[in-house]
Amino acid sequence: MISTRGFKRSTVQTFRVSLFVLFVIELLNPLNIEQARAQTPFYQGKTIRVIVGYQPGDSHDLWARTYIRFLGKHIPGNPDFVVQNMPGAGSMIAANHVFNLTKPDGLTLGSIGGALFMAQLTGRKEVQFDWPKYTWIMTPDRGGHLLYMRTDAPYKTFEDLRQTNDPPKCSATGVGSTGYDLPKLLEEALGFKFRVISGYPGGADQDLALERGEVHCRAFIIESFFQREPFPSWMKKNFVRVWLQTERRRHPRLPDVPTVFELMDQYKVSDSKRRLVNTYLGIWGFGSRPIVATPGIPADRTQILRDGFARMFKDPEFQEELKKRKWEVEFIAGEELQALAGEVVNQPPDVAAALKRILSQ
Repeated sequence: MISTRGFKRSTVQTFRVSLFVLFVIELLNPLNIEQARAQTPFYQGKTIRVIVGYQPGDSHDLWARTYIRFLGKHIPGNPDFVVQNMPGAGSMIAANHVFNLTKPDGLTLGSIGGALFMAQLTGRKEVQFDWPKYTWIMTPDRGGHLLYMRTDAPYKTFEDLRQTNDPPKCSATGVGSTGYDLPKLLEEALGFKFRVISGYPGGADQDLALERGEVHCRAFIIESFFQREPFPSWMKKNFVRVWLQTERRRHPRLPDVPTVFELMDQYKVSDSKRRLVNTYLGIWGFGSRPIVATPGIPADRTQILRDGFARMFKDPEFQEELKKRKWEVEFIAGEELQALAGEVVNQPPDVAAALKRILSQ
């Protein structure tokens, strides 16, 4: 006879095994796997790399290292961050790297120069990117620019700059940087003569070059000029003088410094040259420190990054940090920059040709 007790025990074991098999089958169902994945934020456990196209201590670097202290909590999954400096050629090296050599997974951001598109517009051979194809995240400001010069330089008036046969030497990292482009534009529009010495790795090298007397001048971002040393100390010691600014109205911190537009009136600049200046300055919509990502990253991750930055800039703790550092902001969202990027590289042929002639010298 078959034991009833044994039969019941084997039946129960078989039932348990069957339940376990059904559970495993259900667990391995692709739909359920996808649902489980969807419940876990993509950025959880990940590290976002921020590639800065300038040296440690430059304004781009200072901003990037400030971002990574606050940004994680505004991105679902609270990812980690690391800053990697990749200086050279006015951030061209970093821009090319982010565009070509990083995966389109949303784990790489780039902090590059906002005027770098000029290098593409003028057909520079170093350009290995297509400006509109970056994934545009945001820019913290649309600040103007200035040109400063050592006070002991042998140039005291604008007329000196127009008449000299030995132009002042201005430092720059490379084409597409304010240091390179602005003196060239001023020479074309106003007849001010400069000799641009490009190839400096970053701002610290240019600061030392000015102090050593290798160069006399530099075009620079207004806000950054007041935000970090050595500029405040230089001004206090009367080591440098600000000659002009690109704002349409005089900046509150530079009430005695003429604007480019005032100077164009003073020197009765022709309409064609005014259009050139307006085109160059008017499309400075990317600011000086835009944040980009690799082309082609998934749309949902693009939105996560854009929203994360937007929330961070409204964070009271981040706002307090900005106030402490005396950093002024005018947050511009990535959607606006994405549209602008397509416009700036499609200039009328005459404007593009003039810019190419000026900025490719």
